[in-house]
Formats: sequence, C-alpha cells, structure tokens
Amino acid sequence: MAVLVTPYTDINATMKGIRIQVIDSIAWTCDNLPKFSNPEQMFNQLKSMVTYRNDPPGVELLQSVPTLFTQNYWGVPGMGDCDCFSILVLTSCIAQGWNDQRIILAGRSKLAPVHIWTEVKYNGKWYSMDLTQPFVNSTRDYKFTQKLYV
Repeated sequence: MAVLVTPYTDINATMKGIRIQVIDSIAWTCDNLPKFSNPEQMFNQLKSMVTYRNDPPGVELLQSVPTLFTQNYWGVPGMGDCDCFSILVLTSCIAQGWNDQRIILAGRSKLAPVHIWTEVKYNGKWYSMDLTQPFVNSTRDYKFTQKLYV
C-alpha cells in the first residue's frame, strides 16, 4: 500500500494504518536504505532525507517508506509529517534488527494526540527519534504523552 489517505477519524485508525505501512515498507527499506552503526547515525542520515509538511486539511496521510522517497504524495521525495516520519524510523529500526521500539503519542489532552514519534532501545539506552526535531533525543514538551510498545 503506497499511500493510505483517509479522513481523520481517530487515533486507533491511524495506528492501524501505521502498522500496515511499516509492514509494507520493510523489504524496500532493507534493499534501499543504508545500514547504520547506531541510532544517532540513523537519525542524522534520515533527518537529512526528509522535509516536514502538514497533511491536507481533514485527511490522515500515511506514506510507506518507498512512497515517501519515490512516488511522494506531494511530489517531493522525503516530504511528509510526523506519522510518515514515524513509519520511516520504525521500518528503519526493523531493517537494522533493532526491535525494541515504542511510539510516543503526545498532545494537549489524553484523547487528542497531535504529535507522534518513535523511540528505540539500543545497547540498553532509549533514543528519541523525532525527525521533526533538530537532534536525536530532542523533543517538545506536551501536557500528555503515552508510550505504546511495538
């Protein structure tokens, strides 16, 4: 599934869509993205490959990794938002064999998250991999956060 475009309904639908896009992205990511020595190197390389852009109004746009880089919805390789970037990081971690991951949902209320990013545990330490931020392990403060282990 290259691009999953649906009206935004709820976070559960979004999480199911993310799961589908990650599964569909694994083979392409293993074949086309480099191997990384550590999460910081991965973050820096992936960060240099993406450009942030909000979803269209009222739409939840979830791009698989090959779509993000080849047949992008916006016509610009690497252009997406935080959930597209989370799909990229989750899939890249799986391709590296780094399988201890969690998704962070954040927002102003428990029921309405407005941001998502991924954390990966590597050599016993958690690394925040929010590609909307300038550096690995940097995050914005939110009133509510929820950690979902994947």
